[in-house]
Amino acid sequence: MTWQHLKDLKRTEYEEAADGWGEVSSRACAAKERVENEMLAKLRDTQTAQTADAALGDLSRLARNFQYIHAECGLVRTALNGFAAEVATPQSLLNAALEDAEGYGFTVHQDGSVSYPAGTPSSPYLKPTEAGTAGSTPTGPLLPGASNPLSPAPNGGLVINPNKAKAEGIAQRIASACRTAAEIDSRYRTTLSELKVERGLRVDDKVWADAAKDLQHTRDAAGKYLKDSDIPHGKSPAENSAWWNGLNQEQRDEYVSLYPASVGALDGIPSEVRDTANRVVLAENHGTRQVELDAWRGKEPPRYEKYISPITGREVKGAQIESKAWKEWDEKRKEMQGRLDGMQHVQDRLTASEAGNRPEGYLLGFADTKGGQAIVSIGNPDTADNVVTYVPGTYSTLNGIDGDLTRAEDLQKKARDADPGRQTASILWLGYEAPQSIVPEAASDSWANAAKDPLNRFLTGVDTAHTDGPVNSTVLGHSYGTLVAGKALAENPDLPVDNVIFVGSPGVGVEHAKDLGVPPDKVWAATADHDLINWAPSPDAVAGGWFGPLYPSGLIELSDDHSILYGTDPSTDEFGGRTFGVAPGKSVGEGGELMPAHSQYWQGESLGNMANIVTGKAK
Repeated sequence: MTWQHLKDLKRTEYEEAADGWGEVSSRACAAKERVENEMLAKLRDTQTAQTADAALGDLSRLARNFQYIHAECGLVRTALNGFAAEVATPQSLLNAALEDAEGYGFTVHQDGSVSYPAGTPSSPYLKPTEAGTAGSTPTGPLLPGASNPLSPAPNGGLVINPNKAKAEGIAQRIASACRTAAEIDSRYRTTLSELKVERGLRVDDKVWADAAKDLQHTRDAAGKYLKDSDIPHGKSPAENSAWWNGLNQEQRDEYVSLYPASVGALDGIPSEVRDTANRVVLAENHGTRQVELDAWRGKEPPRYEKYISPITGREVKGAQIESKAWKEWDEKRKEMQGRLDGMQHVQDRLTASEAGNRPEGYLLGFADTKGGQAIVSIGNPDTADNVVTYVPGTYSTLNGIDGDLTRAEDLQKKARDADPGRQTASILWLGYEAPQSIVPEAASDSWANAAKDPLNRFLTGVDTAHTDGPVNSTVLGHSYGTLVAGKALAENPDLPVDNVIFVGSPGVGVEHAKDLGVPPDKVWAATADHDLINWAPSPDAVAGGWFGPLYPSGLIELSDDHSILYGTDPSTDEFGGRTFGVAPGKSVGEGGELMPAHSQYWQGESLGNMANIVTGKAK
């Protein structure tokens, strides 16, 4: 880039182009919502024929295409604005250098060199110093045709033309501005050249995986213009909200485009914003994981190998066994497929019909971590009168999220029936890494200790982001999730929570309901008669070997009706809260399940009672 190019560059043209791409991005987002919430919804609810299934598939792809356009055009807008903003600095430095050159009467040549006039001697006994031309490097050779700026003095010394240093400084400033501008131009030129697609592109997982790369490349290019460090990571919901409200709309759009995962994780900002950001994160992660799975399938080793008798050490003719390499390959394949299935379950719920009994879903959090994390709200918590946040327990992962999503939706439906004149949002908060075994993981409170602060911020954020008067907030913990909720409440007594529900609890980390910062008459608990959690031991029993093969200390604890692993059993009178009715549940082992009753709280009497608590109808 020459100095003349930099001087003539009109940054407003790039800013206007960015506005155009931003408009396309916004229109694509609006079109996606119309397709999903109007066209798809009505078609699902009114048509059942095969042609309708085909149309649903086409409309789903159309919505996916619009989402992709929204994301990619947002990146183009951010890149153009980033270029215009960054190039402003070297352009300003160049213009200042050119103004100085003009003020001194110097001439700036096309190659960036600067000619200066002869210097006037300070004494009549000195000869005038000669004119010359300075390049950008003061110690380098003279440019072709440049005269020597040094003149001999009468005493044999040399006199330096005072214009020389000024010209060299200006030449250096011009060269520096051009080098900086050239680096900026190259960085953004490369990024923008990648943000293009072929005609007739079909947006599939491979395309979304490529979009994830586009996002990273654009972030690398525009990271100086728009910094992730400016986003208030780890701050309170109030600080997050203040930061967001201090941005103009263009800045908000650009942060969502360039850092969707960071913005989507901000408790306290509008749910619609978090949803838009996290849906892009979900789509790009799904695409990337699908591409990885496809590649892994191509690495399948031979499944069977010859069987060698451990007794004779010889091959048994006609006998084969599965090879160790194939078993390891298949185990990883199942893990990858399970994670993808979990993402698909979330995606399916988000695109479910809004009409009839299917309120809109909001993706308030997503992280492709070890177990996978997702926060999904059935209904908009920012405008709902009642909000219930469900914290699942042991074995919860993204792979098995479909059942937890069903629980959240079933509770929302029941709450709507109990309180038809008011809106209820039901949130599944899988915002932590849950223990994946009863022993030893669920026997440790370390998982709850890691989850309590994120849950605290989330529950506070629900209140911060709420826009329509006070919200009646309930936290519902199940199994190990009751310990997570209990710790968050006990350590943050000012949490904006009105009601607490514990079901199938191994203890909530405190001895009494009054220790939770919520009025004891607003703390509810229940455990089904056939729930094996009733056999959870006290800490003393664990220390005495309850988890040993014969559970010697645990047998003593069977006569104790209130002590449990993590404090007083919240479903007993000793805890000081309130209880509600639940069915006994299936017996241990019934239907081939070890603990069927532990998962039956979202049915019948129990579900109805929880809905009454959530809506303030419980007596």
